[in-house]
Amino acid sequence: MKTQPSAWISLIALALFFFNGCTAPTPKVIRPSTLPFNQAKLAALDDAILKAIADKKLPGGVLWIERNGVTHKKVYGHRSILPTTEPMTLDTVFDMASLTKALATAPAIALLIERDKIELDAPVRHYIAEFSGEGRHQITVRHLLTHTSGLRPGLSLATPWIGTTAAVQLACREMPAAQEGTKFVYSDINFILLGEIVRRVSGLPLDEFVTRELFQPLEMRSTCFRPSADLIARIAPTTATATNIIRGIVHDPTARRMGGVAGHAGLFATASDTARFARMLLEGGSLNGQRVLETKTVRLMTSNQSPEPLTAKRGLGWDIDTGYSGPRGEHFPIGSFGHTGWTGTSIWIDPSSKSFVIFLSNRNHPDESGSVVALRKTIGTLAAEAIGLPDKRD
Repeated sequence: MKTQPSAWISLIALALFFFNGCTAPTPKVIRPSTLPFNQAKLAALDDAILKAIADKKLPGGVLWIERNGVTHKKVYGHRSILPTTEPMTLDTVFDMASLTKALATAPAIALLIERDKIELDAPVRHYIAEFSGEGRHQITVRHLLTHTSGLRPGLSLATPWIGTTAAVQLACREMPAAQEGTKFVYSDINFILLGEIVRRVSGLPLDEFVTRELFQPLEMRSTCFRPSADLIARIAPTTATATNIIRGIVHDPTARRMGGVAGHAGLFATASDTARFARMLLEGGSLNGQRVLETKTVRLMTSNQSPEPLTAKRGLGWDIDTGYSGPRGEHFPIGSFGHTGWTGTSIWIDPSSKSFVIFLSNRNHPDESGSVVALRKTIGTLAAEAIGLPDKRD
């Protein structure tokens, strides 16, 4: 498939439209670590990822395993295969999709809870007055964060609405499909509302708030919403359309209609930046002497906060034990936590072993046919074996 020059002009124009000031950092020399990991298991990881690439489940990816500060980092395949092939690199910037919920929106809410600006069990209508009536008035911030609000998975795209205001209006008219606190239903609508709560309570749009309060203090220099034009060359493209390839613009259609900044999707980041965030959580809210969250806040976010009748276990924005917990694999214990993204991104963090596993890919490039669901579980299992976790299957 060939992309016409006019399509690239349109793509560049769209990228400039979504500009939000995230610029490319000065490249750094990456020095290899001395690895105490099981080399046979690392080789098995290589085989599994390369087989998935050969089977066209994904074009390529970046793997990052870390335990107690010792890392194993490796790239695989290509970040682009259309319109030209480009090798995957460690500094590739990925559309993080729903990892936005865990890396941006949930910690922003947690930070505002920490500052006594938000109450976890307060009704959402305390912060968004129009979210009331017709079964909505008892839905709380906790229900949104744990996906137990009873709201549907996503907003309808059947009508040509556009903009954040329109999205929030639609969310505020949603009729719950189940009573709050009685059912786990993973829902983007929950996090669209949470992003709006951040804006109304803090006085800043979500992207500005998390950049100032989290990403800049943590020196996550390639992490942002609406990446600037100078990052485009490093961004892993997603779907190819009839006229262009989505690159540097959020893939999620709802977030795209919202201008690229939404509570459920829109964040772009590298594996190294994501590792900095994971390290901060393992260190109780600080990194290299820079504190961004209190230790008690991290514990609150990453421990089970779901209503008691439910077997699905969720933290505040983080998955612990649900049908979405594939990246935990066979060995990481309950008490570890993580998240996945539609585009092929995932992270799993285990405080008990001071370890984490990041796998970032653009599995939906170029035609949405790829899948990393099975691969994520394999990576989680083999990574745990590589760092020496005991086999829970014994």
